Amino acid sequence: AKQAGLFEKHGLDVTLKKVPQASRPLAIASGDLQCAATTVETWMVWNASGVTTKQIFQLDKSYGADGIVVRNDIKSVADLKGKNVASSAPGTSPYFLLAWVLNKNGMSTKDVTVVNLEPDAAAQAFLAGQNDAAVTYEPFISAVRDKADQGHILATTLDYPMVLDTVGCTPDFLKANPDAAKALADSYFDALDLIKKDPQKSYEIMGADVKQSAKEFEDSAKYLKWADKAENKQFFTKEFQDFSKTAADLLLQMGLIKEVPDVTTLADTSAVAN
Repeated sequence: AKQAGLFEKHGLDVTLKKVPQASRPLAIASGDLQCAATTVETWMVWNASGVTTKQIFQLDKSYGADGIVVRNDIKSVADLKGKNVASSAPGTSPYFLLAWVLNKNGMSTKDVTVVNLEPDAAAQAFLAGQNDAAVTYEPFISAVRDKADQGHILATTLDYPMVLDTVGCTPDFLKANPDAAKALADSYFDALDLIKKDPQKSYEIMGADVKQSAKEFEDSAKYLKWADKAENKQFFTKEFQDFSKTAADLLLQMGLIKEVPDVTTLADTSAVAN
């Protein structure tokens, strides 16, 4: 959207910043960021810690793009007990993915030793022979897929559907800029149209941003499902509420929130409603 001038087309002056997920709430609280992209449950953690935000549209859903890679002697989730697992810090989506998978198998993060590393560093350390497991995402999962001697993929979001990425902004920003939410969403939907019309050029642009070739990015993108406008409407009608309630229960159990939030306060869907 940025490279193709789609933000400008919709009257927006956007500066994109790459900020580690754990640092984003501080950047929002300080006013350095007005909007951000992260997962549905992460917004709940931020709001619970006093960083008030509203989700305005869905970006994508992970279909195998996020997961846990393990050494070849680890055959099941139960085998993770007592192992070192590289993952981002509590309050981030990789940590929540780990907790979610463990929870679905009658375990918790207390059953493993978490080594705090961001997804790229976690994968690199794993390929260098460090740690028993790592929570990471594409393109790093594919790097492990290509090196079977180092390990294998234990579980992904194909097995445990739970990584839902959305864009959100502060209420103050949305109030001061009433047209911004729709303009941001429309810029994103235009970008999806551009991908359909000229996939090769689109993959080149997006691949360059993450140091991949167009072909490499295309291969990684197969594990994501971008959400168009129709899918956004459907998502916020039911799936958003259902997932938010389930995720909140686990976050409460993990001690990352103190009470289950009112789901209706977590999003402003006016940008995709009409």
